[in-house]
Amino acid sequence: MTARARLTWNGAAALRGTRAGAVRGLRLAAEHVLERSRRRVPIEEGTLERSGTASVDEEALTAGVSYDAPYAIRQHEELNYRHDHGRSAKYLEGPLTEEAGTVAEIIAAQVRRSLRGR
Repeated sequence: MTARARLTWNGAAALRGTRAGAVRGLRLAAEHVLERSRRRVPIEEGTLERSGTASVDEEALTAGVSYDAPYAIRQHEELNYRHDHGRSAKYLEGPLTEEAGTVAEIIAAQVRRSLRGR
């Protein structure tokens, strides 16, 4: 007995879903890095911590995490400043590097989810 199957490929819909999944993954991954970096950001009054944002450029499929307090760059780069326990310079670079695997997993999970149609 011969079995037959018919497969219809809707490439355009698959690409739209994949892109939507990638955007969702980028947004979740950027929020993850922001949350991790907020745990390390030097804190005195909380201004620097509150200035942190996560953003996604949907067209370019890129994400960013930034702090826009006037002294954010100096606090990030100055290794000789003293900080409270658990707080440090490189408060963004460290978590980004350490969480790279998790970031990739978050994005991949959202792309897979979009391909399943959920």
